[in-house]
Amino acid sequence: MNKMMKILIPTIILLFLFFAMGPFYIVAEGEQAVVTRFGEIIDTKTEAGLKIKVPIIHDITKYSKRILSWDGAPQRIQTAENQFIWVDTTARWKISDPIKFYESVTSLSQAYSKLDDVIDSAVRTIIAQNSLTESVRNSNIIIELQLQSKELGEAEDAAIAESGEEDTSVLSELLDSDTIFQEIEKGRKNLSEQMLTNAAKDTTDLGIELIDVVIRQIRYSDDMTQSVYARMIKERNQIAQFYRSYGEGKKAEWSGKLDNEKEAIISEAYSTSEQIKGDADGLAAAIYAESYGKNAEFYEFWKAVESYKKTLPGMNKILSTDMQYFNNLYRSAE
Repeated sequence: MNKMMKILIPTIILLFLFFAMGPFYIVAEGEQAVVTRFGEIIDTKTEAGLKIKVPIIHDITKYSKRILSWDGAPQRIQTAENQFIWVDTTARWKISDPIKFYESVTSLSQAYSKLDDVIDSAVRTIIAQNSLTESVRNSNIIIELQLQSKELGEAEDAAIAESGEEDTSVLSELLDSDTIFQEIEKGRKNLSEQMLTNAAKDTTDLGIELIDVVIRQIRYSDDMTQSVYARMIKERNQIAQFYRSYGEGKKAEWSGKLDNEKEAIISEAYSTSEQIKGDADGLAAAIYAESYGKNAEFYEFWKAVESYKKTLPGMNKILSTDMQYFNNLYRSAE
């Protein structure tokens, strides 16, 4: 019995120490592990579950199996036409080969450092080989829409010409005539694919699989921004000035039409008024003539009285009543 106790107690102690040193480890979902023995890779674990190791001798290094993101710092890059722009890129990647990853970079921090060098270099190379338009635009749809707008404008002009109405398309034609868009050959999406291809060549040996490289943002550098703003302001001012000139021209045109209509109305009204006056004068003359024919002496007397009312109040001379002018006033009744 004592002999068994001597064997059992050390065994229990050894087992306790063995379990205390942690012979088990867990590989969670979305994780993978590299098992090393004194720095030498002896195994990899890619399936989730409870695993066993030899304490002290085996070391476990865990990596994520999920898709990871990389966000680069904005770079100031010169394009093919010698224009400097700031390019901000992002990428998605994952650890495809944990053994190569452990041998080449070991840790995630070193992996991100490697990706900084590789992706930034690929982005700089591709941007420098292409124009700014290729980096900014992804298709030629703006040119297609411009052509469609031009064809629609021509159709409207033809319809206006047939109807004889006023042509109002001059404004839009003038505003669009100086806008020429450069046609692209690759576009932003294709440039991103080229960046991915170039960068993937240098990441395969690291046990890294690049999923995509995306240009997140492009903006002008500070020295170029002012030039662009100045050009935009100039273009807006030109358009504003054209609006003013166009409006002044229309104002003068309508003012001329209004003046002509005003003169025509005044002329017609004057002709009508003169005609009415003539008719009235004729009617008055007829009435006077009829009245004069009925009593010529009363008519003569009435006209004389009317003359006295107008002349005598303002006269400051003494006149003789024997004057012929006062015959109707002092003439004795017969």
